[in-house]
Amino acid sequence: MTNAVLENIMTRRTIRRFLDKQIQEEELQAVLDAGLYAPSAGGRQGVLFVVSQNKEINEKLGKIKRSNSTVKMSTDTVYISKEQPSIADDPDIVNAFYDAPAVITLFVPKNFLYGPYDASAAAENMLLAAHSIGLGGCYIGSAWESFADPFGQEVLKKWNIRTDYYAALHVLLGYPKDEQMPKGKARKDGRIIRV
Repeated sequence: MTNAVLENIMTRRTIRRFLDKQIQEEELQAVLDAGLYAPSAGGRQGVLFVVSQNKEINEKLGKIKRSNSTVKMSTDTVYISKEQPSIADDPDIVNAFYDAPAVITLFVPKNFLYGPYDASAAAENMLLAAHSIGLGGCYIGSAWESFADPFGQEVLKKWNIRTDYYAALHVLLGYPKDEQMPKGKARKDGRIIRV
């Protein structure tokens, strides 16, 4: 069985190479709307979506995130992507935001157990929406690492982020630099157990 929604899900790929061109406002709004309509525990709708299209701020926060990431570097046989390397694959990548023109940071309440799950659901909706309209996207976890220095703390103040919230994840958006989408990995067998 297939339809447009299933096809979109199965063809979406993570994009880490973006054109140096800002996305259009109506595209950005469509992606944000998809995030707003994601499921949330108890219908709480507690996720805050902060959109930064400021190249200088995004680059600085991406470098902070990179410097605070304690990922094990990939090997020849264990890696994230050979086509579009991640910061785990290539130690020469200094910006964990891969120079994406738009970075959406999802903030969640510190005292709500299901906040990170709500943010993840919103991020997936946003990535699928982005793919459906021709944008590329990338999910970046542990977003609090991007704000773990004085510059990051000043940005939080400038953005008026409530102190009872923290950055859960980032969604990077832009136009894919490469015409051809990265190849998807084959689905592993044995992951569905029917009881």
